[in-house]
Amino acid sequence: MANYVDLVDLIVRRLVTKPEEVSVAEERSEAGAILITIRVAADDIGRVIGKKGSTINAIRHVAKAASIKSGEKVDVDVKED
Repeated sequence: MANYVDLVDLIVRRLVTKPEEVSVAEERSEAGAILITIRVAADDIGRVIGKKGSTINAIRHVAKAASIKSGEKVDVDVKED
């Protein structure tokens, strides 16, 4: 089983200007799906989402690619503090 929190945290901290304000949390549903929630400073939300959502979609693709071997369903969401 991959550690999706560490993977997403590594990527997001490299993107933002305030890496100390980044927090990544994992929540598992009863059905077995994993939701990764990213919280960043208001100034950095645009950097994480990207133009037309391209950056967050790329992060989602990386997380899903990491989950293929274990067969888990992973989704990534961004929340603004």
